[in-house]
Amino acid sequence: MTYQNTITQMRDVVAANGASWAAIDPESAARMAIQNRFRTGLDIAKYTAKIMRADMAAYDADSAQYTQSLGCWHGFVAQQKLIAIKKHFGSTKRRYLYLSGWMVAALRSEFGPLPDQSMHEKTSVPALIEELYTFLKQADARELGMMFRALDAARKAGDAVEAKRLENAIDNYETHVVPIIADIDAGFGNAEATYLLAKKMIEAGACALQIENQVSDEKQCGHQDGKVTVPHEDFLQKIRACRMAFLEMGVEDGIIVARTDSLGAGLTKQIAFSKEPGDLGDQYNSFLDADEVDPANITNGQVFISRNGKLLAPKRLPSNLFQFRAGTGEDRVVLDCITSLQNGADLLWIETEKPHVEQIASMVDRIREVVPNAKLVYNNSPSFNWTLNFRQQVFDAWEAAGKDVSAYDRARLMSVDYDGTALSDEADEKIRTFQRDAAARAGIFHHLITLPTYHTAALSTDNLAREYFGEAGMLGYVKNVQREEIRQGIACVKHQNMSGSDIGDDHKEYFAGEAALKAGGAHNTMNQFEAA
Repeated sequence: MTYQNTITQMRDVVAANGASWAAIDPESAARMAIQNRFRTGLDIAKYTAKIMRADMAAYDADSAQYTQSLGCWHGFVAQQKLIAIKKHFGSTKRRYLYLSGWMVAALRSEFGPLPDQSMHEKTSVPALIEELYTFLKQADARELGMMFRALDAARKAGDAVEAKRLENAIDNYETHVVPIIADIDAGFGNAEATYLLAKKMIEAGACALQIENQVSDEKQCGHQDGKVTVPHEDFLQKIRACRMAFLEMGVEDGIIVARTDSLGAGLTKQIAFSKEPGDLGDQYNSFLDADEVDPANITNGQVFISRNGKLLAPKRLPSNLFQFRAGTGEDRVVLDCITSLQNGADLLWIETEKPHVEQIASMVDRIREVVPNAKLVYNNSPSFNWTLNFRQQVFDAWEAAGKDVSAYDRARLMSVDYDGTALSDEADEKIRTFQRDAAARAGIFHHLITLPTYHTAALSTDNLAREYFGEAGMLGYVKNVQREEIRQGIACVKHQNMSGSDIGDDHKEYFAGEAALKAGGAHNTMNQFEAA
């Protein structure tokens, strides 16, 4: 509905309620309604699911149309990211948010910083989703409020052309609200617990849920050791639980991202149930590291399975876990992915130990033999040493091609000594094009960085502390922070405006008219930044 239509609608509502509503200004009410387009989290989930589905279809037609996101651990971080995207690129198209369980555990738990082991309060995840969208909606209200003020100024100046331009801009306004892929870990319990949490996350606004095939109570970070997976049927129950939650909440096109940690997981807690040879349980069990049973050497507490007519004893650890055969990780990943897609998942997430296009592609090629349109979400993780990994990849490629690598020590390639060399330049170019190359070759629809703002906050704070508490003093802040904010046009240099002060002033005027006591007067120090 257009700006003028919204005003007309509000005018009709006010008029229908008689003289007691006469002091309500229809245009002010229309502005407030336009500034609050999304009334509930479900409104957001339904809106963003359609965006994500359209983007998935666009990627199927052209792999250059891949999507990206950055992980956010606070609403302000998400808000500033989207404001920056609109500022630099003019549109939020194909740019999402990612909510990392790792960052919730490390930064948002009431227990204090925790490792990524699902020990944080599961309610903190939907609470953060709601927070992220609250800040994005406030970014809309702020920007639209500035447009309304400009419209009032154009009208006051008698500039009808500018007023019409601004009305068109309001009618075609692009929201800061974008899809979020939210980490539900391993579901925080059984399938029922997964369903209950999924509902809360969807109600908060999540259109896409990422769930992993680790054991809930043994869950580990995807880039640490000791990962334990569950049999396929256990995982598929949780995928079904997420789908049922989406359907119950009316988000019929919600997205499920099925993550497999099998590449780096060498353990399982359970032997899968199997009815007949070749079924899914039997396939899972076929990867177990097991020895043929010698009846003369049966020991206390051994567990046995039958395979191809033979009685086998899976290797059981003191932890009561069973181990998989070495070298079966990729085969298990492929089976995980195919079965997930065949049972309701929409996208895949393969957790790897390094960013290597051909390693990922080798698994995706096998998956696509069965599910041709299989697509991935990929973690461009800060857990990888990107510089070292890509320099080593270039070193190995050069060596295999017979190129002279005698000037380089493969074990020391991270050294600053190699910066600016031909090898480092080629590695940096491969890093630059990694997302594009992996989208085209390895079926990666969505690239994300899980923990970028965790690291940028630490780096910028370290730099500020070094300068401010050192010889630079206040200049350490002014030169490296405020001056750069002004010159780069960072919106939050006017932090009062960013926090909603001008929105509050508008509301005061709507509610009190000439009696409004507004904060944005001549003595507001934020006016010092207008000259900048």
